[in-house]
Order: sequence, then C-alpha cells, then structure tokens
Amino acid sequence: MVEISAGGVVYRRNEAGLLQIQLIQDRYGKVSLPKGKMESGETVEQTALREIAEETGMIGVIVKPIDQIKYQYHDANKGTVNKEVHYYLVEAVGGSLQAQVEEIRGVEWFDPLEAWRRQKQSGYENNNRIVAGALSLLGVKYD
Repeated sequence: MVEISAGGVVYRRNEAGLLQIQLIQDRYGKVSLPKGKMESGETVEQTALREIAEETGMIGVIVKPIDQIKYQYHDANKGTVNKEVHYYLVEAVGGSLQAQVEEIRGVEWFDPLEAWRRQKQSGYENNNRIVAGALSLLGVKYD
C-alpha cells in the first residue's frame, strides 16, 4: 500500500524585509514541517497547501518542489505501508499564524540560520535535506 503526504517549507519576508522560515513543533516536541495525508480528489500540491493552512493558519503559494522523502512503516491494519512525503517551497501570502493544537504544539517564524540550527538540533534527520534544499533555493548560505 502507498500512502502519500505533502507539505512544505514556508517562508516570508517580514515587515523589515527580512527572510523568515516557518517551523512547527509537532505533538512529540520535535522540530518539523507542516504536512499531512492526501485526501481523495486532491493533487499533491493541493494537499501541501491545505495542510499548511490547517496546521499553521498560513495561506501559501507553491514556488518550487524541494524533494520527496520515502520510507516504510508497519500498520497493524494495513500491513507494510510505503510512505511518500512530497515537500515544496511555499511563500506565505496571507493568513495569520495559528497552531492547530489538535495536531501540533506550536508554530513560529525564524531567521533562516536559526531555523537551520533548530532543524539540525531538534528536528527529524530525514528533514535535514528538505530544509537545506529550501535554504539553497532561497539563496541562503548555511553550514
């Protein structure tokens, strides 16, 4: 069975024109990115934008695909599930920052280098290349 999810690295320029990256804190207390399962009749891109809006309150537009993460897990009912998570670089164009408390613990904007530091320190390892890919697309130098 294949399960498809989608989400994104959301960015904006604040009132001072400074680039900021959005990170969420998931229900396990880890730094992560907004994402969720594709619903019937949706495209992968629609899923990414819907999940971002639901989890963070932000309305976004997709700028570019970043990458996919693929892995397997075992579900008691479904058996082995092949999971695909599609990530996009998404520019925030509206909405207001509001964590969906049923799903996540929090959401905040960070300076790009602080976002990278937090991802490396407290995020899921397989998201490192997603955040790194977003920073590269945005022209941000990181190490």
